[in-house]
Amino acid sequence: MGVNNSVSGQQDRKFVVQAGGNLTGSFRVPGDKSISHRSIMLGSLAEGITEVTGFLEGEDALATLAAFRAMGVNIEGPVEGKVTVHGVGMHGLKAPEKDVYVGNSGTSIRLLSGLLSGQSFDVTMTGDKSLSVRPMRRVTDPLALMGAKIDSADGKPPLTIHGGNTLKAIDYDLPMASAQVKSCLLLAGMYADGTTSVTEPAPTRDHTERMLQGMGYPVQVQDNRISIKGGGKLTATTIDVPGDISSATFFMVGAAIAPESDITLQHVGINPTRIGVINILRQMGADISLSNEKLTGGEPVADIRVRYSPLTGIEIPEDQVPLAIDEFPAIFIAAACAEGRTVLTGAEELRVKESDRIQVMADGLQTLGIDAQPTADGMIIEGGVIGSGEVDSHGDHRIAMSFAMAALQAGGAIQINDCANVATSFPNFVELATDSGLQIDAFDV
Repeated sequence: MGVNNSVSGQQDRKFVVQAGGNLTGSFRVPGDKSISHRSIMLGSLAEGITEVTGFLEGEDALATLAAFRAMGVNIEGPVEGKVTVHGVGMHGLKAPEKDVYVGNSGTSIRLLSGLLSGQSFDVTMTGDKSLSVRPMRRVTDPLALMGAKIDSADGKPPLTIHGGNTLKAIDYDLPMASAQVKSCLLLAGMYADGTTSVTEPAPTRDHTERMLQGMGYPVQVQDNRISIKGGGKLTATTIDVPGDISSATFFMVGAAIAPESDITLQHVGINPTRIGVINILRQMGADISLSNEKLTGGEPVADIRVRYSPLTGIEIPEDQVPLAIDEFPAIFIAAACAEGRTVLTGAEELRVKESDRIQVMADGLQTLGIDAQPTADGMIIEGGVIGSGEVDSHGDHRIAMSFAMAALQAGGAIQINDCANVATSFPNFVELATDSGLQIDAFDV
């Protein structure tokens, strides 16, 4: 099996997954990507030394780590998920010697845009081919209202953030539920005069607020309005990063659709703003149970057990959409294996992720013989029999891993092209999937 951790964009990969099988075993998925990013960002700005365990050693989180190293922060590791961040304080970052490359990471570029708008120096952030076509006005427009000066390529990366500007607090109503935009503005708000408030149309992941509070920076949360006052400070802490529920989702769906499957995913984050996938799969009839529930570093975690159970199509409640926004590629696979029709609405944000996840998933499902009709803000999927074929992930890690799990219920082998970016979030996916029962091979091409 040709497996290596090649850097995204330098060498492509394809997956070939044989049909059938089931998933069994008890194991831990990689650390949560959102929390890994934020541990580096806030640890760098804190006073003191932040010790991180369970850090995700995927390319996205490593891009954030490299960015802060380039701005003068001493960061040791990662070694087996352990990272030591020597914080420089709120105003201790230094100008990087060259452009900061953040690869495929939308989280890095959007959150850093807010954080860097309050610095005294200029920074240009660049990304890979996929990131370079993703929309950035959703962060640059509200940052401009705060007084930030940011140049872009017609609203897309690269972004040049000019330092030395005085930021003023704003009261901003998010036009679309987005944790990245909310977090960007809260991070900028730490450097602004006054109190910055962000109002969400629906709840989104709150890892930024939890970690800010855990490091001693007050954040006020009142219903769907989050406020932060400028001029505070962060105090170093210890952070144990839980398993990423987004990564766990692929195995949850695989076990839910493949007869005789029974898996336990250990120490997974079950933050209330992230458990939409559990709620949705349970509504479809999935057999999911939680045990060993506890809090670690302000974040709730649990072991998640999933056993095969026949699924039924549903109309996905719109209030669950922001709580499962990254998990829909895998949920679409569950819908394809369910009896009856599944309807998703209110998920237009899926069109501006690493790929247009609505169109790309619909194309792939149709290739495999499933009736999947894309809509402006979602999809209508008629459950059926998954065939074999060749699908293109368009460089989107979540789409590649979702179609890999589809093979468990396919009539023949599935080949998935353009899979190099799986390393951004789940570097050991092929090994873990193989160990648990998926018949998957990865080839460098």
